[in-house]
Amino acid sequence: MLTTRILSAALLAGAAALTFAGSSFAAGEDTSTPPETTKTTTECKDGKVWDEAKKECVDPKKSDLSDDILFKAARELAYAGQYENSLTVLDAVRDQSSARVLNYRGYANRKAGRMELGMDYYRKALAVDANYILARSYMGQALVEQGRIEEAKAQLIEIRDRGGENTWAYRALFETLGGERTY
Repeated sequence: MLTTRILSAALLAGAAALTFAGSSFAAGEDTSTPPETTKTTTECKDGKVWDEAKKECVDPKKSDLSDDILFKAARELAYAGQYENSLTVLDAVRDQSSARVLNYRGYANRKAGRMELGMDYYRKALAVDANYILARSYMGQALVEQGRIEEAKAQLIEIRDRGGENTWAYRALFETLGGERTY
């Protein structure tokens, strides 16, 4: 039984990697793969961002970098475990009300140990865009961490019902829940 479950999980992960590589999520430029490592995480310090045009690390609040570049840098920093730096960069994004910014504020705060603040940001992201399935996935993962399994399953169902069953967001939460359909 355990061997079958492990094999099933491995096959599911492999299929997800092949199927969803390069796929996009609703309302943002999030992909199923971790962000590419750039000089933002390898050379810049204290929440600074690599400016390709200037060939140097810059203060994101004083830069003329676009929201997209800042968001990608914040996402890269969050995935690299630099949660406070990610939040610093998110502070420089002009559109503070976008679902993707609110979602990554949730992610960075949750991963930094501020679970309730993270959950508040996930709720705000979903208030802006109820179809933003990545926020639902991250919220569901947070609910699992809190032992709130039924609420996490409800987020999985929401992702499915919003057309997201064939996405990384669904698969990530599905696997977090143990990889078994219970709805």
